[in-house]
Amino acid sequence: MTLEEAKRILDAEISVGDELMDRRIMMACGSDLMSDVLSFVKSDYLLLTGLTNLQVVRTAEMTDLAAICFVRGKRPDEDTVKIAEAKNIPLLTTPLSMFEACGRLWKQGLRGFPGK
Repeated sequence: MTLEEAKRILDAEISVGDELMDRRIMMACGSDLMSDVLSFVKSDYLLLTGLTNLQVVRTAEMTDLAAICFVRGKRPDEDTVKIAEAKNIPLLTTPLSMFEACGRLWKQGLRGFPGK
């Protein structure tokens, strides 16, 4: 699935990375605990989260993710946007809850990380 397809499925808006919507995503992860995200490090995934702080972008850097999507209509602050732009990490925002966003992606065939 591409980020453009995920954007459409999630009714999302792009905050950063409009030119990167052709990136492929292989999995998705819905979490507000960045320690959990770090424990399931994979490449080319979409992170769905309600956290909008710099820590989310720092975690993204460490895990080689494809993009971050903020749920529940949350918007990142200016510092988070600047760091994401500098690191070439797309940021999206969806009005959906995390549960519904993950469900929509699952229904369209995108899977999550296998359990440990």
